[in-house]
Amino acid sequence: MSKENYDLYSEESEGIEFKAILDRYLRYWPWFAIGVGVCLFLSVVYLSISKSTYKAVATIIIDDEKSKSSSVGSAFSDLSLLSGLSTSSIENELGLLRSKRLMHNTVRALDLNVHYKEANGILKKEYYMNSPYIIRIASLDSDLLNKAMKLEVNKFTINYIGEKDVEIKIENSDTIITNKIGEIVDLEFIKFFVEPNENMDFSVDDDGKFKSVLVLISGVEGTASSLNSNLNVSLVNKNSTMIQLGLTNEFPTKAKNVLNQLIFEYNQEAIEDKDLIARNTAFFIDERLAIINSELDSVETGKEQFKESNLLTNIETESQLIVQNVSDYKNEQQRIGTELELTNALIKHLRNNKTSLLPANIGIEDSGLGGLIEEFNSIVLERNRLLKSASNQNPVVVGLNNQIDQIRDNVMASLIGMRSSLNIKKNNLDRQSGVLASQISDVPAQERAYRGIERQQNIKEALYLFLLQKREENSLSLAASAPKAKIVDEAYSLGGPISPRPKLILLGGLFLGLVFPFLIINAISLLNDKLQNSEDVKKEAKDLTLLSELPHILPQQTAVVEPNIRTVLSESFNILASNVQHMLENTLSEETSKCIFVTSSLKGEGKTFTSVNLGITLASEGNKVIVIGGDLRNPQLQRYQKNADHLNGLSTYLNDTSLIVQDYIKDTDLHSNLKFMYTGAIPANPSQLLKSLKMRQMFDELKKDFDYVIIDTAPVLQVADTYIINKYADVTLYLLRASVTKKNFVGLVEEMVKSKKLKNVGLVLNDVKLKDSSYGYGYDYGS
Repeated sequence: MSKENYDLYSEESEGIEFKAILDRYLRYWPWFAIGVGVCLFLSVVYLSISKSTYKAVATIIIDDEKSKSSSVGSAFSDLSLLSGLSTSSIENELGLLRSKRLMHNTVRALDLNVHYKEANGILKKEYYMNSPYIIRIASLDSDLLNKAMKLEVNKFTINYIGEKDVEIKIENSDTIITNKIGEIVDLEFIKFFVEPNENMDFSVDDDGKFKSVLVLISGVEGTASSLNSNLNVSLVNKNSTMIQLGLTNEFPTKAKNVLNQLIFEYNQEAIEDKDLIARNTAFFIDERLAIINSELDSVETGKEQFKESNLLTNIETESQLIVQNVSDYKNEQQRIGTELELTNALIKHLRNNKTSLLPANIGIEDSGLGGLIEEFNSIVLERNRLLKSASNQNPVVVGLNNQIDQIRDNVMASLIGMRSSLNIKKNNLDRQSGVLASQISDVPAQERAYRGIERQQNIKEALYLFLLQKREENSLSLAASAPKAKIVDEAYSLGGPISPRPKLILLGGLFLGLVFPFLIINAISLLNDKLQNSEDVKKEAKDLTLLSELPHILPQQTAVVEPNIRTVLSESFNILASNVQHMLENTLSEETSKCIFVTSSLKGEGKTFTSVNLGITLASEGNKVIVIGGDLRNPQLQRYQKNADHLNGLSTYLNDTSLIVQDYIKDTDLHSNLKFMYTGAIPANPSQLLKSLKMRQMFDELKKDFDYVIIDTAPVLQVADTYIINKYADVTLYLLRASVTKKNFVGLVEEMVKSKKLKNVGLVLNDVKLKDSSYGYGYDYGS
């Protein structure tokens, strides 16, 4: 075969195979129609009862607080009052926005744990901001609420009973409370008052009464968890601090309100963190100002007393020339003294307040110490934030406490080291001042004493003025606290519902309506071990030929071929007769009488039915035909002739040596050319009778008088009778019944043929439904 012819053959084979597969499923088209109809109906029902969900989004930018300090004033950078929360790790901010604590605050602020629903109906519609009545919570006990939720008494109905009166009926309870609108209602777990939602036009019925409403109180934690599960927080771009928040809910307005409130709570907490440092710094400054003010009063009083006791007036003018040379040393002593005073104050503050925030950059020039103080304050803030939702035993809190202790020790060590360094510098300056003092020994002792007093006064004054300035700057920072999150886009709804999507649901229903029948058909086919159609037979039978398919007979149809009347039954037996004759042409001449055996695997597969109708078909062609009831154990031939139940037949003939075979041949009313030889009485020894010589004599006699001898034999898998007499057969028709005969029986038939137990076997598939028949369309041809 050429390549072109081979390719054409392959394409035709593929086309035929595809058509066969298509036909296999098209015969079950009602299943697919029902499946699609049911699934589409369920899809429509689902769309009608499911709640639509909407999505709202908002966008914010986390401000870099460090870059904002220059816009307020350079003085703020000295105190680091605007450092706030670091933006070095934007993931921390994402985690904070997702935190349960912020969502809890949002739920409490918006009373989202109070749900309003229709009081009547099976599917109670939920209200949001359009309830006929609104309750205002005065107090709520979470523990008692949890108990009420377990007992399902956490919901109640508000009914209108008067212009200013309402009736409150507790669900699952006999409790009914009559109360005036605006007065406190005291239940075990909640105190609240009711007010009408006068902004809603449809809050009254046609009779002018307010509608009833079902109020459900749920736990704050559960409500927050439910909202958090639908919250999405993500970076718009990895290289920026812009964050997008998204929330899905069945109420678009509710989703927008939750997002806006969540951003507000986030900003509020950030502002509180920033103000905490400023408030601690203000406390430290006020404390130091009180001490410095007291010391300054003491120095000024001492100066006044010194002048009075020494009768001094203008010592500065008199000693100006003398002390000009030591002015630089005095300035340095003043600076060292100021730093030493601040250092001692910080050491005292650190010893007395081990976990309080430290004032940052209040005049000490050591940059390393400033960094330690900033790190100390940052860890203290983080610990305080965790303590809002965790205990002191929390491993993270314990770790932060250890870090605080370690950094506090480092700060203390740095301050002590700085104090030692300042004392050394101070001693050096004092020694050098002593050298200069020896050079101005002419200056009166009063001048020296006065200068000492004045020096102390200048130090105290400078420190006092410095602290006053910082107090004002700190007050300004408290008043100028800005939100940490700048709102780029306030919460807005994306428009239509994001679920359910009608087109997608209907398309899914259509798909499932096609898939389910497909799966069922394949599952049935996979689990079915019975033959269904000719394709199954051909797959199982490698060396045998399928001669014909016999149709399924409906209850209203006749089970006997009627001569000269075209039916599906008659056409199928015409095909069978033609194929049998074709098989016989290869082995026998036309003039020779033919012996046809009809057998099957088990009883009930249609042997007698096939024998009788094949006999009628051959008789209609002008042939002389006899059908013999050869199943001596289960005779069935008498069913096709009236009053034939007690007629003698084959068993009588084989038992009685004095009778001839012609004595048992009976006419039938099915066709004039068709004769019957019934089975007769059921013998005790069927196998021995079939082995008798009279059996051969019978066939020899019958072949003289008939063109076709058809034997309705016993099933081969139940008894051995057919094997005994099959040597007389010219053709053996092996009956297979659709939906009855197992597929593996075909392999057993092939083994029988190979072992020569059966001669010249041809397969016949009986009881094939029209949809499974390969000749289904051909039977009606020309009708």
